[in-house]
Amino acid sequence: MSRLTGKVAIVTGSSRGIGAAIARRLSADGAIVIVTYARQEEAALSVARDIEARGGEVETVRADMSDLDAVRALFAETLGNFGRLDILVNNAGVGEFLTLDKIDEAHYSRIFDINVRGPLIAMQEAARVMSSPGRIINISSGAAQAAPAGMSVYAASKAALEAMTRSIAGELGPKGITVNAISPGLTQTDMLEENVPEAARQYMVQNTALGRLGTPEDIADAVAFLASNDARWITGQVIGVSGGLR
Repeated sequence: MSRLTGKVAIVTGSSRGIGAAIARRLSADGAIVIVTYARQEEAALSVARDIEARGGEVETVRADMSDLDAVRALFAETLGNFGRLDILVNNAGVGEFLTLDKIDEAHYSRIFDINVRGPLIAMQEAARVMSSPGRIINISSGAAQAAPAGMSVYAASKAALEAMTRSIAGELGPKGITVNAISPGLTQTDMLEENVPEAARQYMVQNTALGRLGTPEDIADAVAFLASNDARWITGQVIGVSGGLR
């Protein structure tokens, strides 16, 4: 029997990249997976078809994490269809990088609405319906600690997510719900391709102990561990999954 059999998992932003890999891995471990997307419906359906082809149970739901009504509707639909929620993976995020002189209110609001407020409301909704043992896993970024130049708002949003992870873990521990975060290192995704120049990528690879970029599957495997009973004594932690990036 797979270790997540009978569990219901929401994976936000799971139409591509790390989120898609997480959805596939949790399904492979036996979970019923809700794949969410904001705009890329066909990509989400492709992930769902792949999961179904492997014998998994999956549902796709459009849920823009910047829309609070949509976030709440996602949880209501999940509870209505499956009667429970065991795992929440807050993966959806936006990575827009601007230097200080170009930052405006729209940039700040977009980053924080999706990367901070959305996960906060999702955790709030999850806490209402989860019972022990519940699992909340937030996907942060190495930028939260490294704070590279030109990424101030993005890095701040991920630092906020990590702070919420630690604080909310203390609140939900008595309910038997663990709350942790994964902090990926340099990972081969569309966001990386679009925002990090090749020269910068190679420099960071040279400063990674394992000497390569991470893959979405590397991150998904760590999430699957935190979602399992093997991680029952781990909460309030931010776990670096970076291949030893220094």
